[in-house]
Amino acid sequence: MDGFITLDEVEKVFSVRRKTGFLRRERQEVRAVDSLSFTVARGEMVGYIGPNGAGKSTTIKMLTGILTPSGGRLRVAGIDPSRERSRLAHRIGVVFGQRTTLWWDLPLIDSYRLTHRMYRIPNARYRENLDRLVELLELRTLLDTPVRQLSLGQRMRGDIAAALLHDPEVLYLDEPTIGLDVVSKAKVRGFLRELNAAQGTTVLLTTHDLQDIEQLCSRVMVIDHGRLMYDGPLTGLHEAGESERTLVVDLERELPPVEVPSARVVRVEGPRQWLAFPAGQSAAPVVARLAAEYPLVDLSVREPDIEAVIAKMYAERAVS
Repeated sequence: MDGFITLDEVEKVFSVRRKTGFLRRERQEVRAVDSLSFTVARGEMVGYIGPNGAGKSTTIKMLTGILTPSGGRLRVAGIDPSRERSRLAHRIGVVFGQRTTLWWDLPLIDSYRLTHRMYRIPNARYRENLDRLVELLELRTLLDTPVRQLSLGQRMRGDIAAALLHDPEVLYLDEPTIGLDVVSKAKVRGFLRELNAAQGTTVLLTTHDLQDIEQLCSRVMVIDHGRLMYDGPLTGLHEAGESERTLVVDLERELPPVEVPSARVVRVEGPRQWLAFPAGQSAAPVVARLAAEYPLVDLSVREPDIEAVIAKMYAERAVS
């Protein structure tokens, strides 16, 4: 793997003062990131998920050079972000869903012109990128609109365009679809898929909307209390969380719970029954057995809920 982004035993410790009495305060250390190690290859699109306070945003801030690690080694495209932040800025793009990088009272196009000057983008390259991004993100009619008058979905698309005007090699997205309606989410996701496929842009995506992960990322990393809990494909996440798929079966008539090896009935309502079986297991043997032994009318397979899988992993970690 091309180690485009590399973290080796990275730590981030904050020193905070907490009230311990009426007039007393005590200094304590909070370990936001704890011995975190992973590698992201050039061109990968990776989901980076976890609960609030897990260390996601702290990781992103270290990757951009905003924060300096307390320990360990961190490199992005061979650059130490905290030591060469200005040099790295020309190779990365960042979008924070709840904080805009656009100028609030200016028309959208003026924000892009300022970005053009800030990054010293060659004129021809700027015009080419602007035309392409405006077309793909459907921003043409919004260019003369002040940013404060844009809807959340329009502003988010505007922020993504601004982050990509200088052709960054890596894009960090922190909650890029937060608060967006279904149509806006679909537009943003479609654009990101096309960007990754056409440009080979490396994308690190943090989000609480797990449909973003399911639709965009082939690899997911789960972090909790600053430590990496899981790193691998979505299918492996289901296996790690011992998740189950559900087979919904409609029979010709009401019957006692069916009996099929490697599956169990979890619910019965009249002629309809719900069977659970491991997510990593094929549904074919279960379906074949049902069709051979029971009066089957219809069936459907429901995939496991990734949110439930992750919640179970967190609960098991808390108990241990």
